[in-house]
Amino acid sequence: MTDRAPNRLAAEHSPYLRQHAHNPVDWYPWGGEAFARARAEQKPIFLSVGYATCHWCHVMARESFEDAAIAAQLNRDFVAVKVDREERPDVDRLYMTYVQAATGQGGWPLSVWLTPDLQPFYGGTYFPPADRWGRPGFPAVLGALAAAWAGEREKLLAEGERVTAALRQYSSGEAAAGRDDPALAAAAAAASEQCFQQLAGSFDPRHGGFGGAPKFPRAAVFNFLFRFAAARGTASEAGAAAVRLAAVTLRRMAEGGIHDHVGGGFHRYAVDEEWFVPHFEKMLYDQAQLAVSYLEARQATGDERFAWVARGIVEYVQRDLAAPQGGWCSAEDADSERPETGDPGAESEGRHAEGAFYLWPQAEIQGLLGADAGMFCAHFDVREDGNVPAERDPHGDFRGRNILRQRQPLADTARQAGLEPAAAGDRLQAALEQLRAVRARRPRPARDDKVLTAWNGLMLSALARGCQVLGEPGWADQAAVAAAFLRRERYDETTGLLTRTGAGGRHGIPGFAEDYACLIQGLLDLYEAAFDIRWLQWAERLQATMDEVFWDAAAGGYFNSRADDPTIIARLKEDYDGAEPAPASVAALNLMRLAWMLGGDGPAADTGAVPAGHRDRARRCVESARRQWESAPQALPQLLGALELVTAPPRTVVIAGPPGADDFRALTAVIHERPGPRRALLAADGGAGQRWLAGRAPYLAAMAPRDGRATAYVCEHFACREPVTEPAALRRLLQS
Repeated sequence: MTDRAPNRLAAEHSPYLRQHAHNPVDWYPWGGEAFARARAEQKPIFLSVGYATCHWCHVMARESFEDAAIAAQLNRDFVAVKVDREERPDVDRLYMTYVQAATGQGGWPLSVWLTPDLQPFYGGTYFPPADRWGRPGFPAVLGALAAAWAGEREKLLAEGERVTAALRQYSSGEAAAGRDDPALAAAAAAASEQCFQQLAGSFDPRHGGFGGAPKFPRAAVFNFLFRFAAARGTASEAGAAAVRLAAVTLRRMAEGGIHDHVGGGFHRYAVDEEWFVPHFEKMLYDQAQLAVSYLEARQATGDERFAWVARGIVEYVQRDLAAPQGGWCSAEDADSERPETGDPGAESEGRHAEGAFYLWPQAEIQGLLGADAGMFCAHFDVREDGNVPAERDPHGDFRGRNILRQRQPLADTARQAGLEPAAAGDRLQAALEQLRAVRARRPRPARDDKVLTAWNGLMLSALARGCQVLGEPGWADQAAVAAAFLRRERYDETTGLLTRTGAGGRHGIPGFAEDYACLIQGLLDLYEAAFDIRWLQWAERLQATMDEVFWDAAAGGYFNSRADDPTIIARLKEDYDGAEPAPASVAALNLMRLAWMLGGDGPAADTGAVPAGHRDRARRCVESARRQWESAPQALPQLLGALELVTAPPRTVVIAGPPGADDFRALTAVIHERPGPRRALLAADGGAGQRWLAGRAPYLAAMAPRDGRATAYVCEHFACREPVTEPAALRRLLQS
């Protein structure tokens, strides 16, 4: 902290922006005040995009934005604008698309120079304070661009015009071709097979994952592999191979340092091929999606270790990311203050360092665990001089400390300790709990307390799926509390519009396509876990609003941003399922689930800018990205799951009876025992919920319990099978 007077960012809602409130840089938030000054003074804009828990954002801030001389240079020649990518994903994606196209690289911090009309003409990511590592120093870049603006402005303006035209052309896409379903089905099958072959070809059989370092936990890939296996049958050669690719990767991740063995949850990514040395920030969207991946691994393999990891993720989120006002905060930082350990060799105690909260000197563990320390250190690869090689520790933050990773199987640890595996497991678990209690007294990483609608929607899905797969009804109750918070604080009942963040309209940023898509998905999952009709009703309303605000009437699919924001020079449509799935990938799947749940699955004529039927919108949505998923299907693994439904006949299971009854729950548990073709799940509860559903799908009106017992109706290929009341009979129907 400094005595310097705060700049404009001090009044912002975003913790990331407030982190820069005492920089000597004359920062502006994204908005009209900054743009008006740039136009009035005819200065270029320097746009810096990052997020609160980004390690290299902190590095560039310390090196450059807190440096008085660099700040003076920046203030003199540019209008400096700071953006939180989590608050404004539309701004981030627009200019990230430019930088990736121009440089072949992307990431954060994102550094882009714009004309006063917001057109980009130069960009990159991290710039060091002086020339190093083959990168030009930030002052040198500022000087060169200021000189070019003074002497060759017309050339830079022309470049901005060219780039903007290219972005608009890229965003226009192509109109859905209207091919018939058999042709689409064949193309979808070919794309899925190609995606699987590409993943299998890049698979690391030793460490798991796809490709080399760095390795990211891309949940959309796991989603695809489990759906691919379910579609082909997990007993088939291709299905078993798909399960193996996902399960091996998830197992190696759980063993590695990317997994927080003490507190649960996962760090953002690993810098090496072994999932060992992570960048230590922890993001809500990773926790939510990976919880689902581990639940699906549990379904596909029956291995309870996957369930244990999923429970650890949820416990971490509920314990450390729960927001006091409701919902869950977005992230925890990578960096924190070094704790006092009493280690005389700890030269950097008391300073901020990456991973400081998570690292352990061997002497500290020995002092805490006593007789169990040897077993613990052997199991988790704890060494006297630390276990991180120098080449993976460029800043010396890990010297003499250890990142916990499971180095050997539990059976080996037990044998070395002369114990049965169960007893060894109990003692290791007790040791981890002891370390967690000690770690809780350390200086914690900063928490980004934004409650983002999209990421909370993903967490609703994780809790709902956990309720289904693990039989945890309390998780659905927790999800319902969070959903009620989002409806109260993020939703305008009059307009039907969402905000992305900000409570009660204060500091509210209008919702983006991903906020609608991820929340709708979470509500559909929550309905299928708890069968409270209000969540399905709200999902239907939100889908109608999403269609109205974000639908591309010309080419199909969904734009990321609204049409009424004059600061966005081109509306883009995301075509990559990365750390977060593309909004259209989630939306297409939502639309098909709504079609199967609420009817209207047959052909629907367009009645205006938006096609009338859920299924028709889903088809046009996947068709709009056809060029991408045919040429590079590995870029859109999540969308391939929607393609599976678009080209399949409807599959619905209706359970008739009171949803809270034991016999009702016994039937629903069967549906979630193992992977299989995706089905919509509905409750014929004999009350208001069933009446509302029957108003949309009349066939539901007559479905009722048989002989006073909960009854399952399996409806596929436009026909319903003989209803059953016994779990074993339902199991046979689902497997036939």
